[in-house]
Amino acid sequence: MSNSTKYIFVTGGVTSSLGKGIISASLATLLQSRGYSVTIQKLDPYINIDPGTLNPYEHGECFVTDDGAETDLDLGHYERFLNVPTSQANNVTTGRIYQSVIEKERKGEFLGKTVQVIPHITDEIKERIQILGNKGTFDIVITEIGGTVGDIESLPYVEAVRQMVWEFDNDCIVVHLTLIPYLSAAGELKTKPTQHSVKQLLELGVQPDILCCRTEHPLGLDLRKKIAKFCNVSMNAVIESIDAKTIYEVPFLMQEEELDKVVLEKLGLPTKSTANMSKWKKFIDRINNPKTTINIGLVGKYVELKDSYKSISESFIHAGAENECQVNLVWLHSEKLNSNNVEKKLSGLDGILVAPGFGSRGIAGKIEAVRYARENNVPFFGICLGMQCAVIEFARHVLGHEEAHTTEISEDCPYPVISMMEEQKTISNMGGTMRLGAYKCQLKPGSKASKAYNTDKISERHRHRYEFNNDFLKEFEAAGMIATGKNPESGLVEVIEIPEHPWFVGAQFHPEYKSTVANPHPLFVAFVEAAITNKKN
Repeated sequence: MSNSTKYIFVTGGVTSSLGKGIISASLATLLQSRGYSVTIQKLDPYINIDPGTLNPYEHGECFVTDDGAETDLDLGHYERFLNVPTSQANNVTTGRIYQSVIEKERKGEFLGKTVQVIPHITDEIKERIQILGNKGTFDIVITEIGGTVGDIESLPYVEAVRQMVWEFDNDCIVVHLTLIPYLSAAGELKTKPTQHSVKQLLELGVQPDILCCRTEHPLGLDLRKKIAKFCNVSMNAVIESIDAKTIYEVPFLMQEEELDKVVLEKLGLPTKSTANMSKWKKFIDRINNPKTTINIGLVGKYVELKDSYKSISESFIHAGAENECQVNLVWLHSEKLNSNNVEKKLSGLDGILVAPGFGSRGIAGKIEAVRYARENNVPFFGICLGMQCAVIEFARHVLGHEEAHTTEISEDCPYPVISMMEEQKTISNMGGTMRLGAYKCQLKPGSKASKAYNTDKISERHRHRYEFNNDFLKEFEAAGMIATGKNPESGLVEVIEIPEHPWFVGAQFHPEYKSTVANPHPLFVAFVEAAITNKKN
């Protein structure tokens, strides 16, 4: 059975967090730079429908696509590396698979048959894998399977891979990512965990075509021979994946190891041109040779787990490179900020970003951080709840409404300057019910935002239930906080600024979701620029 689209499956063994997402994104980048159209999808073995209701401590940040899907943070890597938007089809969970199969069963679509893991669940998985391939827009679909081989949760996925490799013999390959640990007591690298991992995959009927070996030390020739021999792979398919200074160097490491070349050979595809990585090289050179350094305070309540703000920290790397500047993030826990220590903790910062989030925990600290930035003319950037905190702070300390708040935290406050959106008031389900995905925004000509974007019409991604309460807009604008961005249809305030301040911008949307290596986000670029200017002054 032949197929016009080729499929690459990326599985992981030995331990989680080996970097399947980065390897997938790096391989895709190399194939894309050779002229192939590539997309990546993530299959997540957990039973949640999506990560939208998951606590960031559980799973890191929730990444939102243009079409409003709440997805795994790996999709952020895919977009940042490939500069191609992902969609609902790029992230599938076990919850979604079972939900779909059960709905079909309820409608009688299985004609009275007993519904089983094989074939019904595996057929559903294979169908989801092929949705992107059947569009006809991609030459290659890379499918990353979450978790580790041997997990009970991922068994149906591995079985679906086995079936697809059997059905589309020449159109599918399996890349297995594994670990070669270094035992310092013995002073050597050990291949046994990799052998066990491949054996486990073989027991499930899947022979990997390529092994990516995560290691802290280079793999010698003898070690590569041993791995190839014990794992039934060719020597050139044992790929060293050594620790890199930054994830953006991984494509170059994979290029040196000829991963893209081996993949194309195994898929029977022409190697076309050599990979043109000149733009990436320029980007890496700028990261490695900054002309200046700035310190930006990131104020949030999940700072113990940096993955909670993954897209924000990556956006700063992109914007830093664009400004030939190294951005050092100073992670500040908003619960530990108060009026007594705010000056001590924030003085010396070149810029302050107040991060998104939900709920009351740490909000007082965020409001203190906004006040410090506003009163001391420190460049300020507020995202989603960060923007809402800027509105509350202004209402309390400039307009004199001491009891101003958001109805998310104080339902009966006399000055609800942030309130629930009308269409959200009747919703009781938590999952997938927020204002999600891309919406248009009209910017005020001459504003900081429109200068950053260099246009007045933009589209940005959202994830929120509460909004600026337009009943107070006149009062805010009279006092110097201006709505410089609005949704053209609903009048919803999307961007607020204080023109008198060197750089004070709050955005209701999430600009961090759209920043990529090829297109650093304009607001982050402008904010970093403002912080550099602030440092000089």
